[in-house]
Amino acid sequence: MTGIRGWLRTAIRTLKLSRLSIVLLLTGLVLLVGTPLVSTQLPGTRRPTPAGDSGQGRVGGQRTGSARENAIEAAQRRLRDLPKDWPTWAQLGSAYVEQARITADPSWYPKAEEALRRSLDLNSSTNWQAMAGMGSLANARHDFAAARDWGLRAERINPQAGSVHGVLVDAYTQLGDYDEARAAVQRMLDVEPGVPSFTRASYDFEQHGQVTEAREALNRALAESTDPADIAFCHRYLGELAFNNGDPGEALRQYDAGLAANPADPQSHAGRAKALAALGRTTDALADYARAAQALPLPELLVEYGDALSVAGRTGEAQQQYDLVAATRKLLTANGVADHLTAATYLADHGKPAEALTEAQAEWAARHSVLAADALAWALHRNGRDAEALGYAEQATRLGWRNATFYYHRGVIRNALGDRDQARDDLSLALEINPHFDVRQAPTARELRDSLGGPR
Repeated sequence: MTGIRGWLRTAIRTLKLSRLSIVLLLTGLVLLVGTPLVSTQLPGTRRPTPAGDSGQGRVGGQRTGSARENAIEAAQRRLRDLPKDWPTWAQLGSAYVEQARITADPSWYPKAEEALRRSLDLNSSTNWQAMAGMGSLANARHDFAAARDWGLRAERINPQAGSVHGVLVDAYTQLGDYDEARAAVQRMLDVEPGVPSFTRASYDFEQHGQVTEAREALNRALAESTDPADIAFCHRYLGELAFNNGDPGEALRQYDAGLAANPADPQSHAGRAKALAALGRTTDALADYARAAQALPLPELLVEYGDALSVAGRTGEAQQQYDLVAATRKLLTANGVADHLTAATYLADHGKPAEALTEAQAEWAARHSVLAADALAWALHRNGRDAEALGYAEQATRLGWRNATFYYHRGVIRNALGDRDQARDDLSLALEINPHFDVRQAPTARELRDSLGGPR
């Protein structure tokens, strides 16, 4: 057995891994992608530990608030005394990207860019740390082509840095270049096996429908984690994997285990809310959603909370969350973040099909990922263009990802085109994968499938 799968199985049996450094970026999805911390450590601060995530993907790690703030303050103090210290400028820029992710405040991104470019102004020839930082920043802003280019520049200087390969994994994944993404994962595993590389391997496996391998990789990452934030991260994504494959009970156990390690983790509360809603515990679910959205007002989380409120009949409160989505999108745009994907899916499902199509087309112009294909298919459907939509829906399912939303969308599109048998198959598969995939859309999928003759 060769490649990532063989490497992973060998590693799970035999490796004893060292702890690695990583800082992660703000993900808009929540699917998203990590920001590696460059190797030069700030004097007087501890090394950060792996954990965290990227909405664009799955990576590890975050530092506690005090450690993160201490690292920023230490860098700022050093730079007041040594303003030409380019490694510390690179370190500070990466810390600012992490700050944006943790606080959901994109106004940190311009500060990060300023620090990283200052570092590059001082050393543009061998400064792979700042190049990797710029790649992480570009990933955070959803400029994945620029992130790839920065990552390649850094790789030419230091091909042994796992963080550099992490930038490339994330960029290639989001650009839809899955062969290159898998190759970059393999290189990362080769040079720095650890939580960041195992979590990226897990996401790669999941996208290719290899759920068992994805779970093994996350369990391997969990076994290497000792920091509470790392442990919470691994449990959270084990919960996501369970939920996405139709097991909300196991998902809830994983989210609770994550919160036991790190009670302040808002994304674990969001996951818990989703699982509770699937289990029929609506009041508890809304309480967890409220806590998560207050701490981490990401657009996708606000949409999810608003939808849960809407289904519960609390339409006024739901609208408040939707209004926050619009305000948050403006803030992201003002700070250089181009998240057309989240906007497209939200607008398509909330009565603005023309705007959804504009956003989806902009996303497809920038990248050809399966997520972008699905968003464009759905936006075209919402605009009555089902013949065009079907081709994109087919592209969305090309990897074999067990993503219930993809099959639901394709089933609806096929039904609109009069292909009742294949529509029924797709809708049945969506509900077989995860009967609770979306608080609003899953009941619609079930109703349509039943009208077509019930489960296949």
